[in-house]
Amino acid sequence: MATKVRYRRVLLKLSGEAIAGKSAQGIDYGVVGRIAADVAEVQRSGTEICLVVGGGNIVRGAEAAKVGMERASADYMGMLATVINALAIQNSLEAAGVATRVLSAIPMSSVCEPYIRRRALRHLEKQRVVIFAGGTGNPFFTTDSAAALRAAEMDCDALMKGTQVDGVYDSDPQTNPNAKRYASLSYMQVLSQDLRVMDASAVSLARENEIPIVVFSIDQKGAFSGVVSGRGTWTTITETE
Repeated sequence: MATKVRYRRVLLKLSGEAIAGKSAQGIDYGVVGRIAADVAEVQRSGTEICLVVGGGNIVRGAEAAKVGMERASADYMGMLATVINALAIQNSLEAAGVATRVLSAIPMSSVCEPYIRRRALRHLEKQRVVIFAGGTGNPFFTTDSAAALRAAEMDCDALMKGTQVDGVYDSDPQTNPNAKRYASLSYMQVLSQDLRVMDASAVSLARENEIPIVVFSIDQKGAFSGVVSGRGTWTTITETE
């Protein structure tokens, strides 16, 4: 008997640090391969997958701006870093036998396809994993905002954020052993308590489009497929807790 698919289509948001492994910089290809295998398992179960990855493992625009770089230029550097990460993930996914397309908000036709909404939807309909790179294509917007925007444009059932911890806590669980994990939160609780799950514009955009945000740990093998199938630990952010 076939397993019932809980989500028709989801967007997975990864930070650049998530694919850097323990070093927190550069690309750990073993980690990328593990995540790709997890994504492949979910895709083969029948769920359509979009993916957005940050670039903080290579360059973070906001940090470059703090040391004197002009902010727009620093953000463009960060956007280019996301393309590098997207190509690394694409390579691992295709090695796992999953057809994948990288669409960039910044046109670079010799490297990947330009982002066109209808083209992206068509790729998803053909059972391809679609990786959105280049952020929104605009400085001053984070890849969290890009993830919420693309999730809305692609009519996703959920925005899943893979992090280093298994949900949203009231304080940093890595430094506070008594930190409390929330099973569920409302968008307004996240915003009013400044929980910093994603930036405020991303949370507001998800709220406006009624897209649940699911926060879970991507660090363990099978974590993504577990959450999609209802196993494991996570925090769900919706209109009401």
